[in-house]
Amino acid sequence: MFDNLLYQPASSLLKDDIVHHRLPGAILLAGSASSGKLTCALEIARILSCTATEKRGHWLCDCPSCRKNKELASTNVLLAGPRDCSLEILAAKKAFLTAAYNNASYLVATRYLFLRSVRKLTLRFSQILWEDDDKVSKIAPIMQAIDEQMEQLDSARPLPENDKIEKICDEIIRQTEKLESTFMYDSLPISQIRAASRWAHLKSPDGKKVFIIENVDRMNEAARNALLKILEEPPSDIVFILTTNRRGAVMPTILSRVRTYQFNQRTANEQAEVIDRVFHAAADSAGEQSKSSAVSIDSYLQTFLPVKPDVIREQAAKFYASVEKGVFPSITEIVTSCAKFEPRLLFKLFLTGILDAQKTADLTARNVESAAKNVSVLREIYNNVSIYNQTPTAALENLWRELFAVYRMERR
Repeated sequence: MFDNLLYQPASSLLKDDIVHHRLPGAILLAGSASSGKLTCALEIARILSCTATEKRGHWLCDCPSCRKNKELASTNVLLAGPRDCSLEILAAKKAFLTAAYNNASYLVATRYLFLRSVRKLTLRFSQILWEDDDKVSKIAPIMQAIDEQMEQLDSARPLPENDKIEKICDEIIRQTEKLESTFMYDSLPISQIRAASRWAHLKSPDGKKVFIIENVDRMNEAARNALLKILEEPPSDIVFILTTNRRGAVMPTILSRVRTYQFNQRTANEQAEVIDRVFHAAADSAGEQSKSSAVSIDSYLQTFLPVKPDVIREQAAKFYASVEKGVFPSITEIVTSCAKFEPRLLFKLFLTGILDAQKTADLTARNVESAAKNVSVLREIYNNVSIYNQTPTAALENLWRELFAVYRMERR
């Protein structure tokens, strides 16, 4: 069990609780980003649904249920919550194509890696969760296009020729980027909690159901209260697995109804090994360079951004400098330099860069007050883009005016 979860002592505690039937109906996996929480949650779902009579839950189990779970195709698993998926998909694509062109011994593993990375995104757009949403008609054709391409890479079928594999992967990437950039939410809608509640109360002929909610701390108050209601009277045949990077931001009444398993921040060497074992980053010279320069899993994944993070931070610093000078910048130039902020993670990095630039100011009492106001402004601007689909160009124009208004008030 948990063979694919590296350097996390929590896996031993979970294994012991599962083997001795002590796993509660609701748990929280808490720890830093990229520490393996989602990997762990999906592995718990596989283990709980395993139908093997001997060595139940073994990593190499080939029972029908385990096969479905390894491909993230089980109908007993529901996955929700905001997540930036695009970089992991790109990293998995590179590993898969490298293995295919080299006929590497780990080709099967990277095939699963790519399929799973895509489904970590598409599972969030299950019809079960989106049944009452008016966006369904727009999401459906994108999902269909992804499914048609993914079917050609299904593990039950022989792989196509390498050049066709690349074309299939490229089309999948194109569709997943469209899906994520257009429809991924920053806060889980209450409608999806209600839809999941209805699903949770339906009996399954295939054993335990698992409902995974990532970044539970980012739920709004209405959604948190709806989740709390389910946790107060949970169905008997379902396990709720919540994850968070910030346990302290989770509502105390929710914390009181879950058992927390803490995930550690892996060391730089441990993260380098995870990168190598999962993405086979040392398979070529480019991978070696990425591995040697990356001090974390996050920094490795960011090498797949269309623009280097340093460029984003530089543009953010120039933007904030223009606020201090009172000179309106060329928004078009910024947007172009930042690859039009696609994927959306680029926009988040840009806003973080503005916060970093702001920290260089003197921390007088007035500046601290202004910093707090700016944080509020940045949060509102991010929501305008991520939730209300405002264009980055319009958002940055508004952002400059808002930040300049705060800066001018500070100087009075």
